Amino acid sequence: MTTIIRTALAAAIVTAGMAASASAADRIPETQTVRNVVLVHGAFADGSGWRGVYDNLTARGYRVTIVQNPLTSLADDVAATKRALARQNGPAILVGHSWGGTVITEAGVDPKVAGLVYVSALSPDANETSAQQYEGFTTPPEFVLDVHSDGYGYVKAEQFKAGFAADASDADAAFMRDSQVPINMSAFATKLSNAAWRSKPSWAVIATDDKAFDQKMLRHMARRINATVTEVPASHAVFMTQPKVVADVIDQAAKTVIPAAR
Repeated sequence: MTTIIRTALAAAIVTAGMAASASAADRIPETQTVRNVVLVHGAFADGSGWRGVYDNLTARGYRVTIVQNPLTSLADDVAATKRALARQNGPAILVGHSWGGTVITEAGVDPKVAGLVYVSALSPDANETSAQQYEGFTTPPEFVLDVHSDGYGYVKAEQFKAGFAADASDADAAFMRDSQVPINMSAFATKLSNAAWRSKPSWAVIATDDKAFDQKMLRHMARRINATVTEVPASHAVFMTQPKVVADVIDQAAKTVIPAAR
């Protein structure tokens, strides 16, 4: 059964650097088996949003690799993730944000993947598409897409902060808005061949102020994959605005999983 861990909202907003800090006491023991983490970003973003999570985990002693998805197709993003996994020197925790959840669901069957962490992320089953995950749910009105004639979509500029990064500073939200990486919208209609969560233990971070997904949809997906769930007051940009919470969940996953014998 899904375990729900509620994370209290901090009394004051701190900078990403402060939130990402890790003390010496947090360092992982030399005997820990899973020491690698691979981070996969979602649509309309790139890997730079993981900086706070990266800083936190590397301070603890993890080896962290950030995938730069081309967002041109599911196959291309999975290939980019597999290239990153091939570089790992041992078992890894594979982490995906938003669309990145679809990517890690497909790529996560790789034998180097010991566990999966979904950060306000999609988690289709095999033979399902990402688009099917939205059926029966209502996306909040703040999240509005701007799809161009070539089939690539952005988050509408005027709605970006409200729909994607409401808890980010105005400056950070503006930078994310203006550095968007558009996604080929046809990727959402691509059926998956694999569902790694059926064979790998899973964790989910749910941002309770996420305006890109219906909250009922996020909880439905987490229940279906039998994820251990952490809820945190945050926007869809939770991977950037709550780096310590996300890093703590990844650390929990790495300390919990038992890698398959190779």
